[in-house]
This record gives sequence, C-alpha cells and structure tokens, in this order.
Amino acid sequence: MNKGGAHLSRRTALLAGLGLLTGAAWAETPDQGLPPDPAPTPPPPVQLTPLRPQTPQTQAGPLQGLQSLPQGGFRVRMTGAELTAAQTSAVQALARELAALPQGRITVEAQVAGPAEDVSAARRASLARAQAVKSALVAGGLAPTRIDLRPLGRLAAGQDAVDILPPGVASPNTEARKP
Repeated sequence: MNKGGAHLSRRTALLAGLGLLTGAAWAETPDQGLPPDPAPTPPPPVQLTPLRPQTPQTQAGPLQGLQSLPQGGFRVRMTGAELTAAQTSAVQALARELAALPQGRITVEAQVAGPAEDVSAARRASLARAQAVKSALVAGGLAPTRIDLRPLGRLAAGQDAVDILPPGVASPNTEARKP
C-alpha cells in the first residue's frame, strides 16, 4: 500500500499540477463568450469657425482700377461692352489671385443704367458686359468653368457696373432684384 499510496500521491500531484497549468492557461486567454472591449471614445469634435470670404484685398498696385465692395468682392464701372486697358489688366491681376484659391465659384453680376423702357435690351447689354469681364478673368488664368454669369439688366439703382464676387461673398444686388 505504501507503494500504491506513493503511486497515488504521485498521480494526484501530477493531475493537480496539470490542472494548475490548464487553469493558468485558461486565465490568460479571454473567454470566448464575452463581447470584446468597447472601442476607445473618439476625440471631441473640432470647433470650426465660420468661413470668411476669401477676397483679395490688395488695392495698391495692379487692382487699382477696381472698386472694393464693403461685403467683399470688386466692382468695375463700365459704360460700354468693353473694358478699358487699365480695367483689363486689373481684372486679369484679380483673376490670378482668384485662381490661387483652391476651390469655389466666382460670380460676375452685371447691371446697366438703361434703357429703362426695354427690359430685353438692358438684359443683353448686361450680358455683354458680364462676358467681357469673364473673358478678362479667363485671360488672367481663372478656369472658365469656375465663373458664373448673372446679367441683371436694369435694376432700380440704375448703375453701369459689373461686380466680381469671390466664393462665399453674397450679392450686393439681392435686395434690388426683388420685385
């Protein structure tokens, strides 16, 4: 029995040791029945500031022939369908600055002072002015697909002007266009 008792205790010790090894291995491996740990919380959202119009504001030098608008953008005073040489060079210089903006559309709004009695003629005259400004912008390096034309015809203010509005700049003529 002594011999059998030693055999039994050796067997018991071996099984107990094997049980400890199995228990240690089991403690190191995660339970397959439990769901995985949740993902870490994302960082808080970035606080964005409202976009300001990206209007080049250099009035000295090549943009000297253009009038800056208070809300952004530029105005070209035109009495005919053609730009003067000074206006052409100023619009082309502006086009180079606008072309450097990564994206966005440029709006060209044209209006005329007359004729007051012929709406169709006023609209055609404003379209001709808008197209002349667009041609100068394209010659200055601005992609023609980024330019929107708005021939407004004759508005209540009766001005001979073309407004060049960079992306994000609202039209100064919104109120005047309402019937």
